[in-house]
Order: sequence, then C-alpha cells, then structure tokens
Amino acid sequence: MNMVKVGVPHWTSDALLARLPPEAKVEMLPATPDAPIDIDFWIAPVLAKDGQPVAPWLRGVKVVQSVQAGVDWLRPLVPQGATLCDAQGVHNIGTSEWAVTAILASLKFLPFYFDLQQKSKWVLRKETVVHYESIYKIQEHIYPIVLIEELAGKRVLIVGYGSIGKSIEDRLAPFGVEITRIARSARPGVEPITRFAELLPAADVIVLTVPSTPDTKHLINADVIARMKQGALLVNAARGSVVDTDALVQALNDGRIRAALDVTDPEPLPEDHPLWKAPNVFITPHVAASSPLFMARAFDLAAEQIQRFAKGEPLKNVVDGLY
Repeated sequence: MNMVKVGVPHWTSDALLARLPPEAKVEMLPATPDAPIDIDFWIAPVLAKDGQPVAPWLRGVKVVQSVQAGVDWLRPLVPQGATLCDAQGVHNIGTSEWAVTAILASLKFLPFYFDLQQKSKWVLRKETVVHYESIYKIQEHIYPIVLIEELAGKRVLIVGYGSIGKSIEDRLAPFGVEITRIARSARPGVEPITRFAELLPAADVIVLTVPSTPDTKHLINADVIARMKQGALLVNAARGSVVDTDALVQALNDGRIRAALDVTDPEPLPEDHPLWKAPNVFITPHVAASSPLFMARAFDLAAEQIQRFAKGEPLKNVVDGLY
C-alpha cells in the first residue's frame, strides 16, 4: 500500500497523531514555514490565522481535508488541482446539542431568570408576565400567569437540512414538535429553499444550519424578519453572515422576534456592539462544536480519508461547487 505524506498543524498532539493510519507519513507543519514543504495530504487547521501562513509553502498537495464542516475561509487556500473535503458529520453532536439547548433556554426564559439570579431576586411574577406579554405583544393580562413556555407543539423550521439539521431534528423529536425541513433543493420530506418565504410565517422556531455562500449571505434580512411570526425564535448555528445584523438588532429592539446566536457578523462581536444589549437575545461566542471530542472525530475522519486516498478509493465529503 502506498505511503501518504500527511501535513498536520503544529499543535497536533500525540494522541491525535495516534489516530492516523500506518499509511500516513506525518509531517508536522511549522506555524510559520520558511521553506517549501512537500506533502500529499493536508489536514488543515481550525482557524484561518493558522492556515494562511502555511498554505503558500505547501507543494504537491492533492487533498485538503478540513476539520470543520464549513470551508468558506479555507477555499482560497486550496492549491490548484487539489481536492477539498469538508468535515461533514464531525460537528453533528455538538452543534445539535447546542441548538436544542439554546431553544429550551430561550423558551424557559433562562437568560431572564439568570439576570434575576445575578440580582439575588426570587421570581418576580409580575415582571415575568410582562416579559412574556412583551414577546407576543399581548394587550390583555393572561391568567393563570405565564412564567415559562413549552417546546411541545411548537413548529420548528430547519433551514439547511444536512447532517447537522437531521441531528437537530433527532434531538427535538422527543419534545413533540412539528418539523419542517428546507434545503437547497427538494427531496422526499424536504422542501426547497424557494419555498422559504412561504413556509416562514408559520414557524415558531427557525433554526439556521446553512453554509456560508454568496447565496446565503443575509438570507435573514429585514424583509424576511417582517414575515416571521410575532415572537418567533431565530436560532443561528450556521455563520454570522447568514443574518443581516443591523436588521436583527432593529427587530430585537422593536420586540418583533427573539434570537439565540452562536455566530455573529462581525465576529468576534465588538464589546460596544448594540447586539450585546438588545433584548431577548442569547449569545454564545462560536462554541457550539467545541467539545473535547471534536478534534478526535475530525482526525478519525482524516484517517479514513488517508486510507481511501492510499488505496485510490473515492474520498468522502468532496466539496463540489459552493459546498
């Protein structure tokens, strides 16, 4: 069997190297090379700032294996003639668990109650009712009073129904929700993106798992937000550029919708950005997939790909076109 010269990031641990197959002849790539390096197979780093200094020095690269599902920053670094493969499947567990957690946290008003905890306040029932009524623009006071919401019975629209979208649905299924699936093109049980505007107004929760492409930039804009149900929850587990941030901030400040975000545009979000202070938004700093098991799964995928390449077999997750 052919040996494969495999370039790995400078931070790769011995434990990760041990996951690579015997066919791999490993080249530990320096953070800032100063001479050309010949490899067949490049396991790209996580961040652009680590990949950009290395890519110009690589020679002979035939395969670039991303450790992430998204390859938007990596695409310009792929040498001409090399095959780019994404890490579809690696993030399924972490991202889907984050999405379900974010949905439940928002519907149970956990950010609201955390603020009360920080103030050492027990349940302020009147304030909680006002909070709920403000979400849905309810004019008359509700009795019995509402202190949380239930996920059961909600209509969830998953936009970008790939492996992560399916994993989110699998974890939502026990809660008794109604799922509508949208992808770039139609297939059994999945609606095409062309029906997005038509299906949007009925959704209580909209979950974004689309890749970052020119077609998905500002998929969520002011016009789209205007079509959302009052008080709908927007969950962005995709990329920040998918949402028009200015339109989102305006909608949050107007009390039109709620949001749970793991990604933002810009990113990192500046400390003085108005999105931080907007009402009814829950933000995490792009951490959804960053569990201790993430990189182990990525190197297991890379190991399989190296073996496929060595045997002349078709590679998995080949990026064809935009994604």
